[in-house]
Amino acid sequence: MKPIWIVDDDQSIRFVLEKALLREHLPTRSFSNTRDVLAALSTAAEDEGPQILVSDIRMPGGSGLELLEKVKAKYPGLPVIIMTAFSDLDSAVSAFQGGAFEYLPKPFDLTKAVELIRRAVEESQREEVSEERMAETPEMLGQAPAMQDVFRAIGRLSQSNVTVLITGESGSGKELVARALHKHSPRASGPFVAINTAAIPKDLLESELFGHERGAFTGAQTMRRGRFEQADGGTLFLDEIGDMPFELQTRLLRVLSDGHFYRVGGHSAVKTNVRVIAATHQDLEQRVKEGVFREDLFHRLNVIRLRLPALRERKEDVAMLTRHFLQQSAKQLGVEPKRISEAALTWLEGFAFPGNVRQLENLCHWLTVMAPAQLIEPKDLPPEVGVARTDQSPKVPVAPGAGIAPVVATIPAGDAPMAATSAVALVAPVQTEVVQGWETGLEGEAIALLSSGRLDVWDELTKRFESRLILAALASTKGRRIEAAHKLGIGRNTITRKIQELGLE
Repeated sequence: MKPIWIVDDDQSIRFVLEKALLREHLPTRSFSNTRDVLAALSTAAEDEGPQILVSDIRMPGGSGLELLEKVKAKYPGLPVIIMTAFSDLDSAVSAFQGGAFEYLPKPFDLTKAVELIRRAVEESQREEVSEERMAETPEMLGQAPAMQDVFRAIGRLSQSNVTVLITGESGSGKELVARALHKHSPRASGPFVAINTAAIPKDLLESELFGHERGAFTGAQTMRRGRFEQADGGTLFLDEIGDMPFELQTRLLRVLSDGHFYRVGGHSAVKTNVRVIAATHQDLEQRVKEGVFREDLFHRLNVIRLRLPALRERKEDVAMLTRHFLQQSAKQLGVEPKRISEAALTWLEGFAFPGNVRQLENLCHWLTVMAPAQLIEPKDLPPEVGVARTDQSPKVPVAPGAGIAPVVATIPAGDAPMAATSAVALVAPVQTEVVQGWETGLEGEAIALLSSGRLDVWDELTKRFESRLILAALASTKGRRIEAAHKLGIGRNTITRKIQELGLE
């Protein structure tokens, strides 16, 4: 095992730590100044460097923060613990910003200091193994049997041009599967074009898919090629196909049948050579029964069906995905990747993740920005995951990425809510517990939504905020609207209008 390097100009500090770590069978190497550390690092072979670096902040000849910056430049994954006096807590903040693993305030409890160093060693060894695995990361991750079935299916389809229908819940990674099918197909050298049919207004979707001629409609100043032409020779991915307008389904069926279509306003048939991969989170058989999806189109798309499992069905993949997304998020933001403890991973593995892999990815982005230390513990997870508890009373569950919970209702067992509406009944507590730092939660939620590419973040968060505020006021007044409006400082008409607009009736 590589040694733990201790840097402190105080000989007594070095001596105490050396002896304590020796009793734990942890080898050490000590330095009295930063200059000697940098010289040792410059000459050390890769397997001779430190396992952990423990450094004081204030030393003659160079500070611990300067050492941290130089060490991180050469060994970005090396855990560094900064020792600091209580008067140097501002420096501790700077240490975290510079990528420190943790800081150790002086005077420190020796047992706690050894425990912190031991934890850093364990994380260092775990991350070394993780980084080796991540270096060979494929475009998709998954060790669970359900994901292995998906990988085998992709392999079997690798030399085929057959149409594929991918089903699975929102956020489970259907587009990743489509990209993998394209990448490993004979069309890999051609374009991969994706379109979400649910995200484009009905009156524009036809033009997006098939293009339009100049003058076809107001604003059509030039001829425009649609997605089918753009994907010629490659793959067209039609996401959320279940939401395609019924009248457009007929045109899509014609293209799938003979490869010909007309641009909007055009009179000449255009031929395209495209492999179509469709995806949906809906039950298309049920949509056919309801008469909103063409049965012949369903059978045309449903040649090969791949079902993508929800994240709760592949809990053994949560740890691998979490570390991957933390690395990915840190790279995007240009910061030091954060580590996550086994306790925090265990907690995440027990969470249902209604938003699936996309929700976990957004959560990791939130943790990269908001977690206070380099090592993520259960207490650092957002309250929406359910970690922030002060007692064992059941809470109203709120999923991360699905809402902000500035107020968590505590509902005593055996109590029957007596509110007039179901919305109020959910938050009708005998007492309420206010979650501290809700502004931080709001900021983290905003970051997660913004990073997901949504364009309605203001409206979405405003609706959630107003809903929670009104429900909390109604809970405190047992459903009496006039009294709730008075407490909120708004008019009776305003609260009535908001209840209607927000669907709280």
